Amino acid sequence: MHIGSIFWVNGNGCGWVNEGERRRYWPTGNFEQLIHPRRSLTETPHRMLAQSVRLSGLGYFASFGRFPLKRFHYFVACLVTVCMWSSLHRPTIAGEFNSVLDIGDPAPPWTDLPTTDGKTTSLKSLQDAKLIVVVFTCNSCPYATDVEERLIELTNKYADSSVVVVAINVNTIEEDAMPAMQAKAKSKSFPFIYAFDETQQIARDYGAKYTPEFFVLDQQRRVAYMGSLDDSPNGQNVTQRHVQKAIDGLLAGQEIAVTETVPIGCRIRMERQRRSRKK
Repeated sequence: MHIGSIFWVNGNGCGWVNEGERRRYWPTGNFEQLIHPRRSLTETPHRMLAQSVRLSGLGYFASFGRFPLKRFHYFVACLVTVCMWSSLHRPTIAGEFNSVLDIGDPAPPWTDLPTTDGKTTSLKSLQDAKLIVVVFTCNSCPYATDVEERLIELTNKYADSSVVVVAINVNTIEEDAMPAMQAKAKSKSFPFIYAFDETQQIARDYGAKYTPEFFVLDQQRRVAYMGSLDDSPNGQNVTQRHVQKAIDGLLAGQEIAVTETVPIGCRIRMERQRRSRKK
């Protein structure tokens, strides 16, 4: 469908045709009759229901001529068809701020991701943990740097409550590579797992787009909360500790009041994926 296209509806069907070359189907059997672009459709011997419905940048503008009631059902059928087509081609939104996951969805697993302590981590290996906090972060983002001290405090606060914090970095630039991660983890004495996924697949699976971006997984390994750590990107004047409240609610067996917030941070540096040609 192009700007200037015509949407036509008559007793035989409906469709879109280009402005420059309008084609109609005539009940008399005269197929593909051409109508000059500058001539009004009202000049044709067979009046159409939609005289001219034009698509423009500002929306739809329609001017309707006389239309027989017996053709009204054709208009309704075509309108329903267009609406269904539009709904099928809308991007799927899972959560309010996440295009992949929704609250209550099973947590996507990760397997054998290398960590800064020379080991590997997987979701399955953390089966003894009551709760898991997954945070997508990195070295290079100022927002991620600002959250480090609060992340250390969070890890230590719930260390005796079987709550495991897993930080995952998927950026592939040099300052976010494993040697830099190991240096940062050592200098800051990170008490949490700091893992690296060079494929970036785990971030795609979680629909993570920013650093830092948090996901709290319950004991059944379903997403119970996702979004930001709290209501202060730089850690100053914090009034709402979203992740902490989610953890407290889950540990107490209570319903979480706020399950999703807007993640604020640096955009994850996703590599473009080349589409393979079908043979």
